[in-house]
Amino acid sequence: MRATAALRVELAADGRNVVRELRSQPPITLIPRRGVVSAAGGPAVVHLVGSATSPMGGDRVDLRVHVGAGAALRLSGTAATVALPGQRAGHSHATVRIEVEAGETVEYLPEATVVSARADHRADMRVELAEHARARCREVLVLGRYGENPGVLTTSTHVVRAGTPLLRQRLDIGEHRLAGSAGYLAGARVLATETVVWDHDPAAPAGGEWWSLAPLARGGALATSVAADAVTAQRGLAEALGHHPDAEVLTREVW
Repeated sequence: MRATAALRVELAADGRNVVRELRSQPPITLIPRRGVVSAAGGPAVVHLVGSATSPMGGDRVDLRVHVGAGAALRLSGTAATVALPGQRAGHSHATVRIEVEAGETVEYLPEATVVSARADHRADMRVELAEHARARCREVLVLGRYGENPGVLTTSTHVVRAGTPLLRQRLDIGEHRLAGSAGYLAGARVLATETVVWDHDPAAPAGGEWWSLAPLARGGALATSVAADAVTAQRGLAEALGHHPDAEVLTREVW
């Protein structure tokens, strides 16, 4: 399967955040939440819906997002993604490209990715921010469905602001040679991370039981949580974000 989806949001003259381009292709279906889109001052809200069984071995899926100057977008998932083995040899590959112009805000909050047994999946996310742009990007990884060992997942995250790299991170999940090490997720089944580039940065790192909030050297912060299940991991992520200077905004419940 080969699929490409595109989303572009701009700020209208009346102050509304308007979806100007919306192209979906299974397994990616983008659905705007109309009532919120039309509200002046509120972000455009678009839901990311899985409309086909994917990713499977051999699949190539690409999502491209552009947010115009002064606009705001919240792109959120509706259900977990399950990476599955394919009938043919080869890994599946998903890419997300997000471009944010000056004064823009993007919130990319997909649901969890579950790495099923024998899956081989690669996921790349690249976020390019203009000066003074804001972004938060979440990733929740679940090692296997209930009662099974996970396949292999490799993820990479690249965040750049005004040409300056803020974060370049690669994670290898499901590597059996590492699974026996106490330093490898400490035996946890779920890893949740959120990269935050907002109005303020934490002055110092913070941490608790299986969660942390670390300021990045050139701006922004990385929140991390590990747990035995996704619900607990996301609670830990919320705990970490609660120590961010912009916690009031970042931890606000949105439906």
